[in-house]
Amino acid sequence: MTWFTLLVLAVAVERLVELVVARRNAARAFTRGGVEHGQGHYPAMVVLHLSLLVCCLLEPALADRPFLPALGWPMLALVLLAQTLRWWCVTTLGPYWNTRVIVVPGAHLVGAGPYRFLRHPNYVAVVMEIAALPLVHSAWLTAAVFSVANAVLLTVRIRCENTALGQAVPA
Repeated sequence: MTWFTLLVLAVAVERLVELVVARRNAARAFTRGGVEHGQGHYPAMVVLHLSLLVCCLLEPALADRPFLPALGWPMLALVLLAQTLRWWCVTTLGPYWNTRVIVVPGAHLVGAGPYRFLRHPNYVAVVMEIAALPLVHSAWLTAAVFSVANAVLLTVRIRCENTALGQAVPA
């Protein structure tokens, strides 16, 4: 459980780094006339991601979930793949990447990096991580509950983002 706790803490630190990058990028976007969309669902996203990390630690401890190598190692590989994809998205979007939906007038849609293949690759990374991280230590209930909650939230988020980008960003 010690190694899993360190993994979850590393993901938490990564999330804090994301927030620093997002805050910096948001400030830049707002100085360029950026407009934020979907503020109403953002607090739910924060709660979901924070609660996921807490439940990743609670379920194995409280329900005595074992580390199962046949499940844990492949899930760890998926978590690492999700992080790699996420940071590919962050670096590809550069100053336009954010945890919020902020559209800068006159900006163009990015078609490089993972965006050549998918419209929302960052959300693929999020889906992978939410499903895989708890399963590294057999927290199947956390994986299931948060995957469903994330699917509901992503439906709202992607609809919001597509609408905002479709209205404001030239192709």
